[in-house]
Amino acid sequence: MKNCLLLGRKGMIVDDVKSKIDAQDVNLFGGTTIDDVKQVFEDQSIDVVIMGAGIDIETRLEIIRYIFEVSKSTTVHMKDWDSGPAGMLPFVNGVLNGTV
Repeated sequence: MKNCLLLGRKGMIVDDVKSKIDAQDVNLFGGTTIDDVKQVFEDQSIDVVIMGAGIDIETRLEIIRYIFEVSKSTTVHMKDWDSGPAGMLPFVNGVLNGTV
């Protein structure tokens, strides 16, 4: 069972993706801020972080720095901007199913 943290600019997009993924054996957590990330990492061992492109660049960099400072095993996957919010679900499924 993998623990995956999904991050997006809007909680509703994260919740929508969480309800529609087709990956098996995955515990999903969601968040939109660095504080959300810190809380999840304090409570869980996270294997995979998938971050949407809507989060501003400074926050994305802060999140990445935090993750790499607190974990030596978490992978971070960042979605492209051009595919828009509709591209989040295919990207998440691709990462979790090993096709991206």
